[in-house]
Amino acid sequence: MNQSTTLRLALLAALAPLLAACAQQSPRTDAQMEQAVRLLTVQQVRNPGAARNAPPPDGIDGRAAASAYAQYQKSFQAPEPQPQAFTIGIGGGTAKGK
Repeated sequence: MNQSTTLRLALLAALAPLLAACAQQSPRTDAQMEQAVRLLTVQQVRNPGAARNAPPPDGIDGRAAASAYAQYQKSFQAPEPQPQAFTIGIGGGTAKGK
C-alpha cells in the first residue's frame, strides 16, 4: 500500500466512531420508555389513593426490628477484630531437606 491509501484508511478509522455517535441509538428502548410512562400515568389517574390503601408489608414486628437495629448500632461501638487476610498458608511449616 502506498502512503496515500494508508492515510485514507487511518482517517476513515478515526472518523468511524464520530459517525456512529450521530446514529440513533435506541429507538425501541425509547418507545418502550414512553409506553411505560403512559401506563404509569394511567394507573395513577385511575387510583390516585393507592398508596394509602396498601396492605402492611410482610416482615418482622416492631419490637424485633428495634432490637436488631440496636444490635447493629452496638456493633460499631465495639467491632469484632478482623482476622489477617494475607496470612493464609504462611508460617508453621517446616523446610524440607533440612
